[in-house]
Amino acid sequence: MKKIVLVLALFLGFNQSFAYPKLPRTIVTTDGEIDDVDTFIRMLLYSNEYQLEGLIYSSSMWHYKGDGKGGLFTSEMPMTKAMYGKKTDLRWAGVTWIQELLAAYKKVYPNLSKNAKNYHSPDYLMSLVKVGNIDFEGEMQKITDGSEWIKKKLLDADPTPIYLQAWGGTNTIARALKSIEEQYSNTKEWDQIYAKVSRKAIIYTVMDQDATYKNYIGKHWPRVLTFYNSTQFAAFAYPWKKMIPLSMQSYFEGEYMSSKIILNHGALLAMYYSYGDGKKQAGDPEHIHGDLSKIKNSQWGNFNQYDFISEGDSPAFLQLVDIGLNNLDHPNYGGWGGRFVKSPDNAFRYEDGPHTAEFNPESNAVDNNYPQTRWLKAIQEDFAARADWCVKPFAAANHAPVVSVKEGADLYAKAGQKLLLHIDATDPDHNTVQLKAWSYPEAGSGKASIVLNGKTVTVEIPANAKKGETYHFIMEGNDNGSPSLTRYKRVIVTVI
Repeated sequence: MKKIVLVLALFLGFNQSFAYPKLPRTIVTTDGEIDDVDTFIRMLLYSNEYQLEGLIYSSSMWHYKGDGKGGLFTSEMPMTKAMYGKKTDLRWAGVTWIQELLAAYKKVYPNLSKNAKNYHSPDYLMSLVKVGNIDFEGEMQKITDGSEWIKKKLLDADPTPIYLQAWGGTNTIARALKSIEEQYSNTKEWDQIYAKVSRKAIIYTVMDQDATYKNYIGKHWPRVLTFYNSTQFAAFAYPWKKMIPLSMQSYFEGEYMSSKIILNHGALLAMYYSYGDGKKQAGDPEHIHGDLSKIKNSQWGNFNQYDFISEGDSPAFLQLVDIGLNNLDHPNYGGWGGRFVKSPDNAFRYEDGPHTAEFNPESNAVDNNYPQTRWLKAIQEDFAARADWCVKPFAAANHAPVVSVKEGADLYAKAGQKLLLHIDATDPDHNTVQLKAWSYPEAGSGKASIVLNGKTVTVEIPANAKKGETYHFIMEGNDNGSPSLTRYKRVIVTVI
């Protein structure tokens, strides 16, 4: 596994930099919606790509347990306030579903481990399960096992960053940060602790599903690097039929999902929710998606049995998977977790939206979601391959190629200069790999010419390019295995 290097100075303005261990560290917080369950299943199949250090139940504007005393709660978020009014609890799935998924993971773990290194043992993953702040949306007053676990990790001696994934609200993360502030703010250690935690915590949040970022984290911890996915996640969520290019939709439809992923792929995938599957999540009366009679002409479209429902939180962990795009350190580069640009209001907050819109060649228009949807075919084929890993030996399954560029990934050129690159790919299954090369103008300073001839690529920097501008080129390798797998190598040319 390649060593991933993160230069925090790029984000944080510090002169100090840290190197990742072999895998990036991450903690998942989740409110337990059905799309979180599906995201969790896919996340487990990719858990060899990062170091999981916490699996924590939390709440959100859509899901909370209640205080058990009949206390009424009104959402602080306008949408759910209007929808639900006062509630004692809301669509709460309980605090056992993660353990149930881990029990299924235990059954496929031996076979997964035959196909790739670094899968966590089931017992280790079970030790990471904690209950965080779940009573109400945005509740961060209680000190919980989950918040204390995050606090412990942020304060440990390892200086490498911890990606805090907020699949629901940020309240358990907020409580952890609040506990650190309460313990140290009036001590001589505070400046050192504050700087350490600000460097170490990186939040990837899918929307604002409570107000704790706005009310607490953003105000008290403004230097905590945050990736805020407010629009691009929708390509993975309930309205996917309205977001995904038509050419890619078959990879989310029932025929593909059932045969390639859900059915006959072991105990873990058998627990994956899909349209018309006859399943019903306990505790959530709004989970009607499994009923075939209720999925025609629904709010989000007309669906068939085994169609994809939603994995709105999957971009949060896909951001961590090293596929050759070098996007982990650089959210503005774009990758399987989406693409983000620096907020005009906070240099430590990266956002999506109109400022990250990209040209969609299928619709021939600028598209807010294309930074995510452009990768979806490759993402789904990769998911199908990992579903195979649950049941197939290495020799019968497919594994991703590796793309290389002889000249390296960071190059320099003058305006108008041509560069000759030599690209290649190797494949662990000895499959044939088709090479492609394309310019990614939105990730850099604009479009530049690129021509592929066999394994030789000629790139030409625009004659009017200015010193310091960057031009991004993606070298892509697609193998001819089944399913076909794709990996990349990003080359960035800086104008001198």
